[in-house]
Amino acid sequence: MKKIVLTGGGTAGHVTPNIALMPALKKAGYEISYIGSYDGIERRLIEELNIPYYGISSGKLRRYFDLKNFTDPFKVVKGFFEAKKLMKKLKPDVVFSKGGFVTVPVVLAAKRCKVPAIIHESDMTPGLANKLAIPSAYKVCHNFPETADSLPEGKAVLSGSPIRQELLNGNRFNGLKICGFSHDKPVILVIGGSLGAAAINEAVRKALPVLLPSYQIVHVCGKGKVDTSIKNVDGYIQFDYVKQELSDLLAAADLVISRAGSNAICEFLALKKPNILIPLPANASRGDQILNAASFEKQGFSYLLPEEMVTDESLAEAVNEVFENRETYIQAMENAGASDAIQIIVNLCNEAVRDSKNKKRK
Repeated sequence: MKKIVLTGGGTAGHVTPNIALMPALKKAGYEISYIGSYDGIERRLIEELNIPYYGISSGKLRRYFDLKNFTDPFKVVKGFFEAKKLMKKLKPDVVFSKGGFVTVPVVLAAKRCKVPAIIHESDMTPGLANKLAIPSAYKVCHNFPETADSLPEGKAVLSGSPIRQELLNGNRFNGLKICGFSHDKPVILVIGGSLGAAAINEAVRKALPVLLPSYQIVHVCGKGKVDTSIKNVDGYIQFDYVKQELSDLLAAADLVISRAGSNAICEFLALKKPNILIPLPANASRGDQILNAASFEKQGFSYLLPEEMVTDESLAEAVNEVFENRETYIQAMENAGASDAIQIIVNLCNEAVRDSKNKKRK
């Protein structure tokens, strides 16, 4: 049996694509282990799946001044030696890294131990963690055609993002039933990430009088962000967080309003869902969501609405425009062709294992 180490952490977005890969990796004959941080979100998500989990020291390398910049490099060095020890213990044939700062020492340790590492970059431009890891990578998978310009020649592979198969198997009728919605009015799904998005939440609620005569709205507003003053409004339902229900809610949705995280928008693309993207603004991020959304707008997949332009009026106008032209958006997504990211990545893992064994024989 071949052995693979998966790594990625810090946010759910660095873990869920790894989880999406697991069934195909097992089918391809891989024994899976996972390396993450001591107590990051990835530990709980992976241990729930009964996958062997190993924690290492992890430090964040920041582009801005912070007192932790003086101590975190020592955590990274410690993580490197812990990862190197795990490489010798687990003896993986290949490593797959989904990103996050915990992955830097893992990829560097893999190279030191002559284990090929495949990296996945979700955003348009590589984040700092992946920039540090890319020189040690066998190949770098990415979601956006433009990303190849930022990667070393010969390493870039346009794979798309691994999509959880359960999201592709949602049931529209179950989604409508969960919400108590009718079958004869279109559904808007509003989802601003696990923490919600205050600007989106406020604009949606202010726009309800304009939108509800024509649409039904499922509003996933973030933990602790439900507005309890809005109750028993026909055609409007709030959730602070959804998990198992998400596939059915996506199946029920005719249009999605969302942030522009790379995993989420790749899911909308796979599901052919017309969408309005309101990316996290540059003053609250490194600007990756803005670039992601701009690429999807350019390809005709999405309507881009910058947060600084979000009002109840602009949101309602965007909803009407996208819904009226929904077939154009759907056609653009269908013309893009479905890339089987999971199979592409599994094939790359197999290729890396073969190349590594051939080098050892020589």
